[in-house]
Amino acid sequence: MSGLGDDLARLVGADHVECPVVDREMLHDGTEAAAVGGAADAVVRPGSADEVRELVRWAGASGVPLVPRGGGTGYAAGAVPFAGSVVVSLERLRAVRERRPENWAIAVEAGVTTGEVRRLAREDGLWFPPDPGAGEQSQIGGNVATNAGGPHCVKYGVTGRWVTALEAVLGTGELVRTGAGLPKDVATLDLRSLLVGSEGTLGIITAVWLRLIPEPEARLPVLAVFGSAREGADAVGLAMASGVVPAALEFLDRGAIAASRAGYPGDLPADAEFAVIAEADGTLAGATAERDLIVEMLRPTATDLIAPGPEDAARIWAWRDGVSLAVLARHGGKLSEDIAVPVDRLADAVLGVRALGEEIGLETTTWGHAGDGNLHASFMFDRTDPDQLARATAAAPRLFALARSLGGTISGEHGIGRFKVEAAAEQDPALLAVQRRLKDALDPHGIMNPGAKVPPA
Repeated sequence: MSGLGDDLARLVGADHVECPVVDREMLHDGTEAAAVGGAADAVVRPGSADEVRELVRWAGASGVPLVPRGGGTGYAAGAVPFAGSVVVSLERLRAVRERRPENWAIAVEAGVTTGEVRRLAREDGLWFPPDPGAGEQSQIGGNVATNAGGPHCVKYGVTGRWVTALEAVLGTGELVRTGAGLPKDVATLDLRSLLVGSEGTLGIITAVWLRLIPEPEARLPVLAVFGSAREGADAVGLAMASGVVPAALEFLDRGAIAASRAGYPGDLPADAEFAVIAEADGTLAGATAERDLIVEMLRPTATDLIAPGPEDAARIWAWRDGVSLAVLARHGGKLSEDIAVPVDRLADAVLGVRALGEEIGLETTTWGHAGDGNLHASFMFDRTDPDQLARATAAAPRLFALARSLGGTISGEHGIGRFKVEAAAEQDPALLAVQRRLKDALDPHGIMNPGAKVPPA
């Protein structure tokens, strides 16, 4: 090992250091599909919060930038390192700190996967609603650090809504716990909310305390197909205006339908232009009433509508979960951005993305969370064709401009990372200045994921 490797080995043990990097997967995240990768001088895998603290203190004194990493499933290049940096993988922080089903609560370390959190909750007769993709790979620390979303956010909110306390090592090298792990706690400044979604730029989350709830008795899906994006989006608006709060309200445009058609558990109309997947949950009687109201709102303009029984819900959601991979397989590469717009501008966003793709000569598609106005807008390309990749990359700022013109935002749930940091600089200057001061206060050495989330001055 080099001198760097020796320093890291003294902190966490030689078995938990790669210097130079051997595992090339540590240089990528979910943006690998868009040919985004990085470099690092080392990978280190601390095994405890105390080791993370000593690592951050060493990095601050040495001026070595750290790039925290969970499961590497992010789509904003927030976990993609750069030359001179050290990747801090949290995969060994796997302890379950507390299980308190009588309080509807659990505390786990950052490296526990989202799927495992949900299984542990289920064992206690409870439910952890956040369901971002790649549940068996994404880690809870990374989900909190990005404030990850998912299909059921429309009713249950993003990950941060379920966090009652955090343990983290700040960029100062201080190990702190913020929050008492209770449903109500206003005894301190809300540092918890500041760390949620900070993408490792203020510190490294080492453990989280989560709120759980009883699992709904019934989940009843609805699938509606429409002849145009405008009709489908208008029906979504009617469903939201009806007063019912669907557990999920998803959409697929014609490109997403075409890419994933083979995975659908049944037959979809050949001319399907827009599909809506809704779900009502709760008691069987309550979910049935809500499902019927959703059907009433979607049926008038739908060309096809089914309301299958609960036994078919898993198959429909498996189809929906496979859309991203199906779109990637279409041409071998995709640049996927998660913009968000007001729900009443959903059709304008879908059609705007389509028009942009036609203008630059690339196939596009959108799908995502209709109830939140959150679109995964994707440019599909051949990864072996540099010109197609360049056209997709150059179109991203125009996509962000489209979202802003519709009253939306450049990121609904995937974060800013390094991929969108230039676009994030187009904020109110006063707001940018406040964020930079906060980062300077909690990361005085500038070592915590520099170049991500917070645009540099």
